[in-house]
Amino acid sequence: MEQEWVNEERGDEGLIEFYSSFKDMFEFFCKNTTIHGTVRLVCSSSNRMKTAFWTLLFLASFGMLYWQFALLFSQYWTYPVIMTMSVHSEPKMFPAITLCNLDPYRFDLVSEKLAQLDQMAEEAIANLYGYKTSIFSSRYKKDLSVKGGSANLSSSSFQLNRHISLVMLKEPDTGSKKKHFKVGFKLCNATGGNCFYKAYSSGVDTIQEWYRFHYMNIMSQLPIIINISSHEEHIQNLVYSCQYDGEPCRESDYIHFHHQVYGSCYTFNSEGTDIFWKATKPGISYGLSLILKAEQNDHLPLLSTVAGVQVMIHNHNQTPFLEHEWFDIRPGIATNIGIRQDEVHRLGGNYGKCTVDGEDVDVKLLYNSSYTLQACLHSCFQDKMVERCGCGYYYYPLPPGAEYCNYNKHPAWGHCFYQLYNRLTDHHLSCFAKCPKPCWESWYKLSAGTAKWPSTKSQDWIHQILSRQKGYNSTNNRRDIAKVNIFYQQLNYQSVDESPVYTVNLLLSNMGSQWSLWFGSSVLSVVEMFELLLDIMVLSLIFCYRRFKAKKTLKMAQPLAISSVSLTLENYRAVHEDLAADWNSIWTNQNVGTVAKTKNGDLPFHSICNKTPTPELNPDVVLNGFRHIKDLSVEIDLNS
Repeated sequence: MEQEWVNEERGDEGLIEFYSSFKDMFEFFCKNTTIHGTVRLVCSSSNRMKTAFWTLLFLASFGMLYWQFALLFSQYWTYPVIMTMSVHSEPKMFPAITLCNLDPYRFDLVSEKLAQLDQMAEEAIANLYGYKTSIFSSRYKKDLSVKGGSANLSSSSFQLNRHISLVMLKEPDTGSKKKHFKVGFKLCNATGGNCFYKAYSSGVDTIQEWYRFHYMNIMSQLPIIINISSHEEHIQNLVYSCQYDGEPCRESDYIHFHHQVYGSCYTFNSEGTDIFWKATKPGISYGLSLILKAEQNDHLPLLSTVAGVQVMIHNHNQTPFLEHEWFDIRPGIATNIGIRQDEVHRLGGNYGKCTVDGEDVDVKLLYNSSYTLQACLHSCFQDKMVERCGCGYYYYPLPPGAEYCNYNKHPAWGHCFYQLYNRLTDHHLSCFAKCPKPCWESWYKLSAGTAKWPSTKSQDWIHQILSRQKGYNSTNNRRDIAKVNIFYQQLNYQSVDESPVYTVNLLLSNMGSQWSLWFGSSVLSVVEMFELLLDIMVLSLIFCYRRFKAKKTLKMAQPLAISSVSLTLENYRAVHEDLAADWNSIWTNQNVGTVAKTKNGDLPFHSICNKTPTPELNPDVVLNGFRHIKDLSVEIDLNS
């Protein structure tokens, strides 16, 4: 304890400082802290104006500092990102290539209904435009007459809805002399109270959509799994020649499937794991070269108006969505397609919504492939269709326990589908919120060039060579075959990476810059601030403890004061009230030391302080007419 008082007198700082007041603590802090300007609060204490000025300046700087801190944290918590582009050059895997011939096979089970639909289309076009055409293939007319429809759906199981027909719609009068008409077909809900016309500005688009709508209802009668082994020759007759990097393609290099809308399809390098498809050099000679069949013998002309082959370039183990990202290969044309790859890496988490593999997405994918945004949107839309319309859309896979829509079982499904699809395209459906983008995504930029192929001088010998393989029969010169070359233009690819604008290190750096700007101090000054707060808390606790202890001591001392009076009466001598009058005059008029006698009554005792009167510690006590006077002789004996 003495050492602490010595340190205080010397001005030294002890291991633990206990200040006598908050004023002393703040004065010590202002004199010894490394924060600039605080010492002026103490040095200028004699001048109140300067003290007030520096106090306001210090508080203003403190406020500006934490205002800047608030701005920094608000920007940090928005989690902004910047896009960093880098270029890489290395050997890479050739992309997956999907080809479809746009010639869906007329399965025997539904061939009769398709023939009826073609006849309905011929009649509708004749009624609307006065043009008679023969859309229906004469080959199938002959086949149906021979089979007699024995293998088709019975008339009681499915019937075409002829009430959904094409009609001419007159547009509102705009004051023009030329009349404008639209073609559409009417769709109603289950009660018939809510109807609308599905129409387009072009009559060609409307007729195609009307034909596609009936076509989906017919094709929904087919089983989900179809045995196509009996039609192997017809379906697989698409690719006449295939080679990659100068080597012929192998049977294991592609998978074949039949799509009810896009016809016979091939996907090359679907998995992307075979070293055979490793691209080491750019250029046409090191890419994929194909000679394709482009015949239109059995083509459904109203299902697609494009002649040729549909091609899509996509990533490995991904479902090709030809309706969104395809391009056409024209017959009689050699098409050269150069590709360049781009990649994007998204941060995810607080910086944006993305998924690594789709496992954390609420939508269950209906496709047996890796996660893509289109696969998620299609799966989500199919779930909404089954939930709200009671059946599934024919172009997308079915969830378990559902069935495809047809207007014999679900009369109002068309009305429900188009309204739901419009909400999806307008982003009013919750599917876009449920389906995030992949955290890693790759796509291909294409550049194409075309030329007539084969040329007039070379077409004869090319046809002769092709006729010796796969039963090729040349009847239309250049109009029945096509050639396509797909290759890497460069092996360089661009990678776009997201990176945070504010990292933790950058945030701390900006905070330190602001702190130095407004206070000219360092991180150690921040520690001093925390030390000051700790001292304030400790000193507050000490003061509270002392106050509590003082109150408790005062409460305990009050009953002891009464008992002390009765106990000290033994040190007083009883004197009669009348006889004590002379003693009063002596006690009140004394201006020198007090005289007292010992028990023997001989030795006088003079007070130590005879100049300054001291307060009377033992006053006279009067009980029952007697004054009790402190017996000093007893006190002297006791002290001795």
